[in-house]
Amino acid sequence: MRKLKFYARIYFKILGQDIKSRMSYRSDFIISMIGMLFTNAVELAAFYIMFQNFNSVCGWSYYEMLFLYGFSLVALTPMQCLFENNWNLNGYVKRGDFIKYCFRPLNIFFYYISEIFDIKGLGQLAMGIGTLIFSWHKLQIPVTPLVLIKLILALASASLFFIGMMNFAAASCFYLINTGFLINTVSKFRDYAKYPVTIFNRGFRFLFTFIIPIAFIAYYPSLSVVRPDSASVLTWITPVYGSLFFYASCKFWMHGAGKYTGTGS
Repeated sequence: MRKLKFYARIYFKILGQDIKSRMSYRSDFIISMIGMLFTNAVELAAFYIMFQNFNSVCGWSYYEMLFLYGFSLVALTPMQCLFENNWNLNGYVKRGDFIKYCFRPLNIFFYYISEIFDIKGLGQLAMGIGTLIFSWHKLQIPVTPLVLIKLILALASASLFFIGMMNFAAASCFYLINTGFLINTVSKFRDYAKYPVTIFNRGFRFLFTFIIPIAFIAYYPSLSVVRPDSASVLTWITPVYGSLFFYASCKFWMHGAGKYTGTGS
């Protein structure tokens, strides 16, 4: 417990310094926030236009798809805000700058990840919550303590999957050369998370469930709320599977960092 309090205190100190440095460039922050909101608004508009021509997509109505979209936005926010520094890992390792993290009396994964908090991700969170509330109302999903607990647990589990995927992709730079493309590729897969996995054929369903588990970013966990009668065993094991997947990704990251010896120059 004492160790947890110590790391919490350190994290908020690092967070405060990062936010201060970012807010010193307010124009950049505002433009980035507007850009993210505009991107999400365009995607919502694409959903609306698509459903002007189709009544449903593989049995999913407009408001169910909207729920899935809002769910994915909220689930992706922790990665956007808290683990954004994973994007810079390949550059730090190639340049040799990562060596500075190896000499601090802190958990190296914690110290590296906590160095950046991407505050503009809060705009994505706000849009995701708004979309969830709107679609929730339209679908007439009952608001009960049990449903809310299922929603929170599903969102947390979904977040762990995407964070885990990005941890694996980022940490590959400790083992391979020039892996910057890998994290970009994995990140692009999140676009598929906004659709039900049933739109894909069997091969892609298997791929997106067990190899690159993007179906767990929104589809499987959201079923417990939006379609509880259709939820499979994969929905109910999502919290356990997500926790194990995230834990494995952290171990993979830490194992690579432990073997890092610098550039040798």
